Formats: sequence, structure tokens, C-alpha cells
Amino acid sequence: SFVRSFLSGEVADYQMSAFLMAVFFQGMSGDETAALTRAMVDSGQRLDLSGVPGIKIDKHSTGGVGDKVSIPLAPLVAACGVFVPMISGRGLGHTGGTLDKLEAIPGFRTRLPADEFVRVLSQVGYVMGGQSADLAPADRRMYALRDVTATVESIPLIVSSILSKKVAEGTDGLVMDVKFGRGAFMPDVARASVLGRELDRVGTLLGLSVRVFLTDMDRPLGRKIGNALEIVESIDLLNGGGPPDLRELTVALGGAMLVLAGKSDDEAEGRRRIEMAIADRSGLGKFRQLIAAQGGDPGVLDDPSLLPVAPARIEVVSSSEGWVGDIDPRRIGEAVIDLGGGRRRAEDAIDPAVGVDLAVAPGDPVRSGQLLAMIHAADRGSRVQLVEETIRRAIRVDPAPPTPRPLIIEAGRPA
Repeated sequence: SFVRSFLSGEVADYQMSAFLMAVFFQGMSGDETAALTRAMVDSGQRLDLSGVPGIKIDKHSTGGVGDKVSIPLAPLVAACGVFVPMISGRGLGHTGGTLDKLEAIPGFRTRLPADEFVRVLSQVGYVMGGQSADLAPADRRMYALRDVTATVESIPLIVSSILSKKVAEGTDGLVMDVKFGRGAFMPDVARASVLGRELDRVGTLLGLSVRVFLTDMDRPLGRKIGNALEIVESIDLLNGGGPPDLRELTVALGGAMLVLAGKSDDEAEGRRRIEMAIADRSGLGKFRQLIAAQGGDPGVLDDPSLLPVAPARIEVVSSSEGWVGDIDPRRIGEAVIDLGGGRRRAEDAIDPAVGVDLAVAPGDPVRSGQLLAMIHAADRGSRVQLVEETIRRAIRVDPAPPTPRPLIIEAGRPA
């Protein structure tokens, strides 16, 4: 195939670049996108999950600021008896990556050989690893070219990139969290719904059961942004706490995963079962098993101070009173990168301890002098003053409260 010839070097980079540009300008039909996706899957190995019983369900998010949903979601779904093979990515730009967050746990390994990936999945009920070199290798090579040819935003290319990895990992069903807004890849709900429809259509052609959620990323998700901080917030949720927006989204996506797996008749029942797994701490128990199975220290669940802790803390306080009208997620994400907690280039090293802990959410009343955010930094150098300025600009205080906006705008086909 064209894709395989590209990997072998018979098709040169400039020829693949021309193909990517053609797709970018002309688009593709659903059948064409499905055919491209199949070719990308066939460019490498498929994980053999036939030895793992039942229906395997994964969840994929298009990424955002503070989006740590996978970390509490996967153990909660596993606690309800569904096998979750989760292959996650690293952070790039203002959006964080699940692997970077998990690696804030001392000793936690995300690079698992295929046999170990399957073994952890069988034993624990879920597994969280990175994409190995032999899973959809064409995707990585094509992505590198999309980056330099400015074709990253082509919807058929996004769909084939996401679904090739999911088909190769052996999942049967997929819940998609397509985010839109300033903190997301898709700028608005219109673009997000086009992507959602294509994922649904092409996924179905490839034999996956797909459920799409469109969710608002025009504000950060949760209160903590930064790798170790987001592990702390995930643990809070699994202990029955955590911020309401993070909980709402985790429970909604989890309920849909249970329906796809045939474990719940409808999403309302699915959501109740996920709430139960929070209340009885069975999700927390699964996370404990996973950390141990992947070489990490489960003690972090009982003592979060075992996670990397930033030496400097700087308070950002309000200079006016009113209501929080807006928190710009892109600015918050940029602030975390400036602290060293994210990447501008794929090869950048990151500091897992740094980040921003928001003390307020949109709609909250604030007094002058009230804490808006706590910066967790490596030192008190000049960079921190810039970060403080960025955060001040990100959090807008208005004289009147904002109109509340729903977090989940539309959830694919009706449940």
C-alpha cells in the first residue's frame, strides 16, 4: 500500500507531504478515511487482546488544560468490571499529557512491552501505557510531516490518527471527549461537532462502537494544572472529593463506557455505578493495584507528599472584588509551560512538581485581597513574576456574575 511504501522509503517524504496537502484541501469521504486508517493500522503490529475476556473499552480526549480525566476514569470503569486498555500520549504545547502526569508518581513505568501491557490489563482490569514503536508506526511518521506541512488541523487526518491507534490497541469500543474552546485543539463547538461526527462515522465503519461527547474547554478543567498536582486532584476524586466539573465529566464518560461494554442498560444507570465506585473506594483500590503493577509507589495514595513537591509557592491575590467572570485556559496552560511543567518541543524535559493551583472557578464571588491561585515553582526567580502576571491576566474579575455554561454541550447520539 501507499502507506507501507512510505514507511519502507519507496514513497518519499515529499510524496506523502503532497498527499497530506491534497487531503487537507480536498477532504475525504468516510470510506476513504476508513481505508487510510486501516492502512495505518496495518503498517505495524496489532495488540492481541483475545486472551482478555469481555468487551474492551477505551476513552480518548482531544486534550485540554487540566484534563486529567483518564487517571480517575479508567480505574472507576475497571472497578465496574470493564477491561480498559488505555494508550495515552505526552503533553505538547498548552495541553498536558496523561503519561507525564502518571510519571510524576515515583517509579511508575509507562513504557510497557506488549506482553506486559496485556498482562497488567488481565490482572488489574486496566492498563495505562504509551504508544510502542510498532503500533501504527505510520501515524508517527505522518504526524511529523503534518506538523511541518501545516496539515495538522485536517479532520480526516485527525480521525485516522486517533482511530488507527485505537484499532491497533485492540479496543472494541471508544468514548470520545472532543473538547472545544481556547484550551482545546478545536476552537469552537461547530468544528468540534464536525470532528465528533466523523469519528463516530469512521469508527463505526471500522467496527468500533463509538460514543462522542463535546465538552467545553473554554476554562481549565478542575483546579490543579501541572503533573504532580493533577495526580493529587485525581486521588481527591477517587476519595470522594475533587472539583465538581472534573467529577461531572468523569462520571458522564464512565457511564457511557459501561453502556458500550454492555454492563449498564443506559447511561443514567452507568453514571450511578461510577458514583458507587467512587463512594465505596473501589476505583481507588484499582488505582492502587495499577501503580504497584507498573512499578510505582502506591504510598502516594495515602501520602501525597511522596509526589514531587515544588520548593517555592507564590500567592496570586485579587486586586478587586466581584465575581470570577473568566479563567483563560490557554494562558494558564502557558503559565505552566513557563514554570517548566510542559513542553514547547517534543524533546523538552519537564518538571513534574510545578504548576498552578486555582483557588477560584468561574462564577465564584471574590473579595479584594482574596487568594485566586497558588503558583508552585522551582524557585522565586524572575520567570515567576512573568507567570504571576500571566495568571493575573487569565483570571478576570467582573462586577456581575457570569451566566453559567454547561460543561457537556452535546453527547453524540442520544442515550
